[in-house]
Amino acid sequence: MTGAGIPRIAFEAAVLAAITLAASHAARTQEPSITLAPAVVEAGSPELIRVDAPADATLEGDWLGQKLAFFWSQDRQAWYALAGADVEAPAGPSTLRISAQLASGGVTDLSRSIETHEAHYRTGTLTVAPKFVAPGPKELKRIKAEDALKAKMFATSAPEPLWSGDFRAPVHAAPTDGFGTRRTFNGQLASVHKGMDFRAPPGTLVRAGNSGVVVLARPLYYEGNCVVIDHGLGLYTLSMHLSRIDVREGQHVTKGQRVGLSGATGRVTGPHLHWAVRWQNAYLDPAKLLQMELGSVR
Repeated sequence: MTGAGIPRIAFEAAVLAAITLAASHAARTQEPSITLAPAVVEAGSPELIRVDAPADATLEGDWLGQKLAFFWSQDRQAWYALAGADVEAPAGPSTLRISAQLASGGVTDLSRSIETHEAHYRTGTLTVAPKFVAPGPKELKRIKAEDALKAKMFATSAPEPLWSGDFRAPVHAAPTDGFGTRRTFNGQLASVHKGMDFRAPPGTLVRAGNSGVVVLARPLYYEGNCVVIDHGLGLYTLSMHLSRIDVREGQHVTKGQRVGLSGATGRVTGPHLHWAVRWQNAYLDPAKLLQMELGSVR
């Protein structure tokens, strides 16, 4: 008899059944599955992809022509990848390909179709110096060299996430122009606004939105004084039009660390900070990244 008055054989049988049930539940909960947040994908939307799979699984995947890189979460509950659909991504279906190689040797295909919805952005009209609409031969040569520099810089990112927790706005100032605006410069449709503008007077302190490595800190033709931080796994933030740069290339920075002062350098109509978020080749809505709750992720 047990202390509760239950025959030992019955007691042991009950314990065995409970263990078997728990093991069965654990096995079910370890069956790989994926979720996206936000669930509705729009052009320009950052996406947090969660894969519920064992810690010893090996994950591979790609989406919208870009390879996905997964990392184990801080709360040791799941695998994650931070990705997104470019602001100019066409509406319609795409295939999110993910496979999980389990330690047991089995492979689970988690691929699924993802519908990207059109995001409705407005059109804005701006007037800038003519040289920023029709650059001369000297300026075109500089722009070409800077394009090559940026392509090389964005081609290499840290192989692990360097960021931690939620991202923070780079300045204490109100945002002005919205992400995704189709911009007309001096009467010509020239670009899509691929960042978030803040109403920052000259000399406003600009901080790193999260930890990472400075991969660019120099003046550029269109961007003016520019600082680019690599947050790892293809994720970058860019601060443009600075009046002063206070970091150097190759420097490790922490969340909230000073990187420079706001200004009006490059192609601008007045003083402000342009802050952009890039994953691989896709430009994402910074406001949506700031709204993500990432504390338990990393």
